[in-house]
Amino acid sequence: MFPAQLLPERIPPWRSDVEKFPVKNIFLFTVPGRASFAMHLTSVTLLVGALAPGLTVAAPPPHFDRPEWLGRPRPISNIQIGPRPFYLVDQMDEGSLKKKLESCKERRNTPSDFSISHRGAPLQFPEHTKESWLAAAREGAGIIECDVAFTKDLQLVCRHSQCDLHTTTNILTVPELAAKCTKPFTPASADGKTKASAKCCTSDITLAEFKSLCGKMDSSDPTAMTPEQYQSGVMDWRTSLYNDGCPQLHSHAEFISLVNSLGLKFTSELKTPEVPMPFPSPGGKNYTQEMYAQQLVDEFRAARIQPSSVFLQSFLPADIFYWIDKEPAFARQAIYLDERVDTPEGYEEAVRGMRDLAKRGVRIMGPPIFALLDLEDDGDDKNSKHKPPGNGNGNGNGNGNNKKPRIVPSTYAKAAKKAGLDLVTWSLERSGPLKNVAADKEYYYQTVAGAVDGDGDVYDVVDALAKRVGVKGMFSDWPATVTYYANCMGK
Repeated sequence: MFPAQLLPERIPPWRSDVEKFPVKNIFLFTVPGRASFAMHLTSVTLLVGALAPGLTVAAPPPHFDRPEWLGRPRPISNIQIGPRPFYLVDQMDEGSLKKKLESCKERRNTPSDFSISHRGAPLQFPEHTKESWLAAAREGAGIIECDVAFTKDLQLVCRHSQCDLHTTTNILTVPELAAKCTKPFTPASADGKTKASAKCCTSDITLAEFKSLCGKMDSSDPTAMTPEQYQSGVMDWRTSLYNDGCPQLHSHAEFISLVNSLGLKFTSELKTPEVPMPFPSPGGKNYTQEMYAQQLVDEFRAARIQPSSVFLQSFLPADIFYWIDKEPAFARQAIYLDERVDTPEGYEEAVRGMRDLAKRGVRIMGPPIFALLDLEDDGDDKNSKHKPPGNGNGNGNGNGNNKKPRIVPSTYAKAAKKAGLDLVTWSLERSGPLKNVAADKEYYYQTVAGAVDGDGDVYDVVDALAKRVGVKGMFSDWPATVTYYANCMGK
């Protein structure tokens, strides 16, 4: 360990303090024969197409017309999870789970569909950028996410929110585009009573204008007096290290091409519009919610992507039902993202309605992590979503030491399984250091805060979700954390 006097008093904005230990050397390795294998596979595809014109074959690797896409990405066989999973295992309480995860430290990892990339790898990379998606693929995510919004000229693009450009891109520093924002930048008042603000939406600009922007770490400074100052405010457990070099924004079609070239699967979420629908289109026609939902599917079909490789998502049940009725092949893996659980009344409604959703054709539910978990109290699973958390002062979580409460499936989880619904959940690695989740009333861990008081406890949560709840996959802001677990446990 370094002497205390050598440690920096202030962490630079480009350095994360999640682990408080800078890593200087990362070694990459190549796999011999990859190019020849890819060439052989392409030749076979072309031969099949020539001999059987009526036979549908997989889409060829995408050809991007921009110079920077020359030497396009190929499937990644050398998965690299980096030091974080090992750091988390080292932080775990002693027990059988820790021993199992320690036993996998020298194992070679492979991509896993259990590991779902949430917006790329935004713990460190600007979300929904090429760089973030490539990082997620390198970390072994088997499924990559694009949250879908639409532009002024009705083109689909990847953004977590229709109106987050002011915090996730450099739009406010581009005067000609900043002027088009729904709410242009307003500086903070000198007396501090009024916070700096802005609101910039994908629907404010065209696709060409959108693609001229650079991605950045999602952040803003409410005390900013200038647009440039407003760009800062990155949380201290993230980093701005990868903001430089103009991280590339993508249309949804480009996202499909990129992920297809990597040989991975897709999960695209139809974001709920923040503008009134129908939206007036440039041609004078009204752009309806149904047209928006259909356009998303049409782009996968245009790229000749098989429905079995696509996991559509939406928080709006009307979108899910539309796909069930109009696009049943793509609806088979559609995920109903459930935020009703944010209130006690909504949680109970969700539990009661599981059978009805299954009868309507819904197959996969996607609630946040807390909705699927509860704490066992003196051997009795109370299954109350709003049960007060325990004190979390002990060690162990059902792995040989019982001082911490055991994490168990919630009423919601049991009801979903009873109705025959599959489950995925979101989002891991989005909470920063876990030592204060109870005091901070942290969103994702609110029902299990009594069993979580350190970073290593994340794997107790993952293990409970995987083995006791039986989720089919987990969204994570740092896919490597889930990839390591999935490989160690054979998922």
